[in-house]
Amino acid sequence: MIGYVKGILEEADDQCIIVDNHGIGYRIFVPGSVFSGAIPIGQEVKVYTYLNVKEDAMQLYGFATRDDLRVFKLLLGVNGIGPKAGLGILSALSADDLRFAVLADDAAAIAKAPGIGKKTAQKLILELKDKLDLEDAFEQKLANQAAADTTETAGDSQLQEAVQALVALGYPNTDALRAVKKVEGAETMDVETLLKAALKKML
Repeated sequence: MIGYVKGILEEADDQCIIVDNHGIGYRIFVPGSVFSGAIPIGQEVKVYTYLNVKEDAMQLYGFATRDDLRVFKLLLGVNGIGPKAGLGILSALSADDLRFAVLADDAAAIAKAPGIGKKTAQKLILELKDKLDLEDAFEQKLANQAAADTTETAGDSQLQEAVQALVALGYPNTDALRAVKKVEGAETMDVETLLKAALKKML
């Protein structure tokens, strides 16, 4: 129903944030410390969301990336793990770390998450292992790292916009990130110029 919320970060702690979107404050539960302190209050944020509907409440759960949201939905598919437990797991482990923990049968690492015992961790591994692939896990880790590096080196959003445009054109996320990073002087280009240069790198 709500794919993401984009607006001004008004409040943040280690449990939830409030994002102002055209005068409406969305209260969004987030993994611990993901937004708290990492993004200044008053800055624009884009939060990928999952709407959990219960008989007595409607709650939004939010994540910094689509990948985190995708892994959260995988966790919800595990019998006995609800949104709160899923959020706790992603507070203790990154999406990449969780994937590798599942593929490596590392129940001890998963059991470090709040409210997750060893039996639940083992059950989670059993139910998710067939849904994950080691090669895909490495590719996603590379893509996430490249995205983080891009964000750190670019003072603004033109690099991310160029990557998103390439992905929209049908190129794999990892290839798009690599192509944009290969463009010399990318930080000083506008999105259109950067996109054209990156497309040449894709050929």
